[in-house]
Amino acid sequence: MREVDRRSKYNRRIFLQGAATAVPTVAIATSAGLVLSDAWADDATALTPPTLKTLVKIARDIYPHDFLGDSYYITAIKPWDGKAAKDPGVKSLINDGVARLDQEANDRHKVPYVQVQWEADRVALLQRIEQTAFFQKIRGDLVVSLYNQKELWPRFGYEGSSAEYGGYMTRGFADIDWLPKA
Repeated sequence: MREVDRRSKYNRRIFLQGAATAVPTVAIATSAGLVLSDAWADDATALTPPTLKTLVKIARDIYPHDFLGDSYYITAIKPWDGKAAKDPGVKSLINDGVARLDQEANDRHKVPYVQVQWEADRVALLQRIEQTAFFQKIRGDLVVSLYNQKELWPRFGYEGSSAEYGGYMTRGFADIDWLPKA
């Protein structure tokens, strides 16, 4: 019979040593103004970093998937910076749309859209502008730019194209494992 040592491998001293080194590191990074999550927006050419951050929040609210990280939404909205650089109409549409959304958020919640805490409140703001050209453009482009990322396909259960494998008749057509057998 094997005996299992049930004592914890960690004690208070090891925990405090780890915490003592983590707190100064975070404090130094924060005081130096280093925010790793916002670094992606700094290399934008046509759109400002706050606009891009607002677009990521909008993308998350239009197509909410809690199991997806922000990096997938960032990948989906980054091409808009290039589109805005090439087409002044797109740049104006995005900047005006974000400004209007921020104004709506400021009027209702006294903070910009990105800082509205509750998702339901942000969705209500989006519903107020859903008939605008800005919202339709964002929603329409997102459906392609978000869901056409091959890294995401397995997370949604999509196996990808089947044409090169003989079509769906021989690859997954009858693979319905979620229905009860009759």
